[in-house]
Amino acid sequence: MPTYLWTLPMFHCNGWCFTWGVAIVGGTNVCLRRCDPKDIFNNIVLHKVTHMDGAPTVLNMIVNTPVTDRKPLPHEVKIVTGGAPPPASIISKIEELGFRVSHIYGLSETYGPGTLCVWKPEWERLPREEQFKLQARQGVKTLVMEDVEVKDPATMESVKCDGKSLGEVMFRGNAVMSGYFKDLRATEEAFAGGWFRSGDLAVKHPDGNIEVKDRSKDIIISGGENICTIEVETVIYSHPAVLEVAVVARPDDHWGQTPCAFVKLKKGVDVDAQEIIQYCRDRMPHYMAPRTIIFDDLPRNATGGHSLVEGYRQLVVAGNLVLYLSFFRSSPMETFVEGGSSLVEGYHWLVVASVWFSTGDIDSSVVQGGVKEHIFFDYC
Repeated sequence: MPTYLWTLPMFHCNGWCFTWGVAIVGGTNVCLRRCDPKDIFNNIVLHKVTHMDGAPTVLNMIVNTPVTDRKPLPHEVKIVTGGAPPPASIISKIEELGFRVSHIYGLSETYGPGTLCVWKPEWERLPREEQFKLQARQGVKTLVMEDVEVKDPATMESVKCDGKSLGEVMFRGNAVMSGYFKDLRATEEAFAGGWFRSGDLAVKHPDGNIEVKDRSKDIIISGGENICTIEVETVIYSHPAVLEVAVVARPDDHWGQTPCAFVKLKKGVDVDAQEIIQYCRDRMPHYMAPRTIIFDDLPRNATGGHSLVEGYRQLVVAGNLVLYLSFFRSSPMETFVEGGSSLVEGYHWLVVASVWFSTGDIDSSVVQGGVKEHIFFDYC
């Protein structure tokens, strides 16, 4: 019987539906109070864990566990990842430790997993690097999903299976929600055209596997070119000094938007922004390379993902005002803006907004002692 280690919060689609899955096969549940890499290794060895799940950020934590906190795995441990596209470099490193990765994809609206990247025997003959890239794809529909397609959101026509034509991932089936609670307008928008619209942009490959490129709202449009943040993140993740990365759009007077990368470095390494930028330029078209690098911690949400929009940072433009917002911080905060930068000293709690502006008045109130600081304004 399987022994399942809980590194997922059970509230999120019932833990990707594994609360039901473990019960139906008579498996054993091993629960953690917190997602800590050392605890993960200890419990795998102690309880002979066979299966577990985790967002790519959790896989990244395991990969970068200090050697002193690791323990050799007693056997191969199957681990399912999802919630965000896993970089091929992370899949490679975690499989070297003795884990076997399966990749799923879905949303709360599809009751968790809607697709699975099914391993194909012919992939065994490919170079390992190519195998990991294939594993990072979102795959094909699961048995409980009636259909999953990549469609042009305007015409509702399916895109070509060429791995290049971009469209929106759409779902249809009994596992898809019936609608948003007491929000008829949002429900109608989500199901326009008779399919559930995920908001994720993807391509479909000749073998039928889909590959998510970005959220439609996160795509960066620079000089008329579309830049997928996931592709930029994947390249930066492959840098040996990088622990975590998240890429967002930064307003630019000339290009409209340019990529801005928030990077957390591994302990004990020292890399400057120019080295990261040059590393990207050597591995991708120059227009896709980030022009701004910000070294900082990346807060996570409850499911292990980076909370860029909900509770992390936003680059906001309102008139001539550009903001850099930081949430749930406990260290000095830098403000990066068009035309300059400033530094706010002190320790902050809840929401801190530091602004650089070219026009307008600002009213601020500060609680002394480094507990919290609020800046109020009328632009947004």
